Amino acid sequence: MRPEILFPFFKDLKSLPGIGPKTAPLLQRLVGGDTVLNLLLHLPINWIDRSVRDSFFETIVGEIATVRGVVDSVFAGQGNAPTRVRLLDDTGFLTLVFFRAQPAWLQKQFPMNQEMIVSGLIEDFNGQRQMVHPDHVCNPAKGEEPPEVEPVYRLTAGVTSRLLQKAISASLENLPQLPEWIDQAFLEQKKWPSFVDALKQLHQPETLDQPALNLAHERLAYDEALAREFALNEIRLNRQKTPATPIPRHTHATNNLLEALKFSPTHAQLRAFKDIQTDLARELPMRRMLQGDVGTGKTLVAALAIAQAAASGQFSAFMSPTEVLARQQATALQNFLKPIGYRCEALTGRDSKKRRKELLDAVAAGEIHCLSGTQALFQTDVQLPNLGLVIIDEQHRFGVADRLKLTSKGNAPHMLMMSATPIPRSLAAAINGDLDTCILDEKPQQRKPITTRVASEERIEDVMIAVAKAADRGERAFWVCPAIDSETAEDASVIARKEILQKYVKHPVALVHGKMAPAEKDAALDAFRTGEASVLVATTVVEVGIDVPEATIMVIEHAEGFGLAQLHQLRGRVGRGDKSSSCLLLYKPPLSESGQKRLNTLRETEDGFLIAEADFKQRGPGDLLGLKQSGLPNFKIIDLTRHIEMFQLVRNDVKQLLSEGPNSNPPRTEAISLLNELFKTDIAIKY
Repeated sequence: MRPEILFPFFKDLKSLPGIGPKTAPLLQRLVGGDTVLNLLLHLPINWIDRSVRDSFFETIVGEIATVRGVVDSVFAGQGNAPTRVRLLDDTGFLTLVFFRAQPAWLQKQFPMNQEMIVSGLIEDFNGQRQMVHPDHVCNPAKGEEPPEVEPVYRLTAGVTSRLLQKAISASLENLPQLPEWIDQAFLEQKKWPSFVDALKQLHQPETLDQPALNLAHERLAYDEALAREFALNEIRLNRQKTPATPIPRHTHATNNLLEALKFSPTHAQLRAFKDIQTDLARELPMRRMLQGDVGTGKTLVAALAIAQAAASGQFSAFMSPTEVLARQQATALQNFLKPIGYRCEALTGRDSKKRRKELLDAVAAGEIHCLSGTQALFQTDVQLPNLGLVIIDEQHRFGVADRLKLTSKGNAPHMLMMSATPIPRSLAAAINGDLDTCILDEKPQQRKPITTRVASEERIEDVMIAVAKAADRGERAFWVCPAIDSETAEDASVIARKEILQKYVKHPVALVHGKMAPAEKDAALDAFRTGEASVLVATTVVEVGIDVPEATIMVIEHAEGFGLAQLHQLRGRVGRGDKSSSCLLLYKPPLSESGQKRLNTLRETEDGFLIAEADFKQRGPGDLLGLKQSGLPNFKIIDLTRHIEMFQLVRNDVKQLLSEGPNSNPPRTEAISLLNELFKTDIAIKY
């Protein structure tokens, strides 16, 4: 049962003034819930200084200002002309401009010779200062004063700033102070306010004291991170309650696989598999993230894990986000597993009933050791006997429900998640949470560096001629465009580009984009894969997972419009064989300084983690390609550009607290239970 002290935080939004049956659903969607707490955690995104200036002379054009002045005139414009109110002070006059306002109403609002306070954006009109539709109009004679500081919130249609502030003000009135769950010495060291005082300071600051506002925000960010860490710890404990079937080391199977390879695995691959081997041999269900940059060989590591499972009589399921990837992975895994006597097949929604039955019968008979598939794997009629290992490729593309459906087909199977999306190391703690992580930071020796160049699209004809010559030499090239249809003649279009390229290239040019039927996509990719087509013109659908080792050229149009991480993923489609490869980034001039910096970063390094770090520093987490999909928690308070160090601080705090035990500090233990209740929301459990 919820502690009584928290009741005010969990009151329904409809209990607040101004929030009725029509407004409540709108507000609920805006703040992410139906309680006062949801409302209070909808923090301001900015604050406006509304303190009164001494004179009109002190105001600056283009900035918001609050001033006092005496009403000198109210002039009603003719026709559609605005009504103008002139205020005077000792330094001059300020004109207030009102469009489509009733002059009689304005004369009532602005009595002649009455001192008024107005606040709004100062503009310049013919060398004179003016304010169009002031944000605040106050009459001091009536006791009206503008707020010293006004918070600015994200809004939605039907919810005004005034309504939101009124509801928040009513919410803050009855909040009790809560017992402190942060260590007192640490709290004093950080100079943080209490939880409730931090809320009040952010929503109702008395002055625009930015350092104090930052401290209040930090305090709440720490609370959110602390609650998340306790939730993750709870998940760890729950995992221990349902033991997995251990998959012991079978060195003969994995050694045979390694000996059958035509290349030497990297140290990173062997190191990662050693960690996975250790995890699989335990009764605790493995929850591990295998994070590898493009071309680092994640599939081989997965094949080694599947071989260990198969040698123990355990079945493996390999789930991919698309049918193309599922079939491609099945082929790659089969190439690794077949020489040592194991079999991997693809199961997708496009298989015929006959083919599907044959596959499932073979699985039941133990003739197939791994199925690579899409959502078809977790359909109710699919039985996976002895499911001991689940591998999820591009894990960010699957929801929690999908993962649970697949793992529920076994008895607490081990789970390996793979991602080719490079995540800045500084964000790893925020994103991976409870997952153990191993990183592939080496590429196979046989892979040569990719030469990356940057050029203006003014040279596009020269580029097409060069691609045509390369095709004549037997090379294959990707050509990536940012859009399917072109609104203007200047915009790149895959369809138009394919037609133009075909005039230069003697060999067939294939086309792939998101609006094509799956069968058409497969046919185009197969034509490119087999060499029937020398050039593949595509949108970013080729960004992840398309493996054509013979492809040596990547051309990306309008490269300045892509994120760094996305460009890196696209570049990773080449350089997968033993031939030298190149990537050409075409930009539309003029190229901005920031755009030039980003493209130069890509030209200077192939390290996806360095690129992701640069992208994070230049553009922030909200713009990083794949971060949201990669499981980045939907934090309400934490700003990853400012609070990244919170995660390590919190981890140390929780670790120490758990090692001391709940009886070491009963008041704090009890207070932490309140914290967990406050932040008991949908923590993204991706395990």
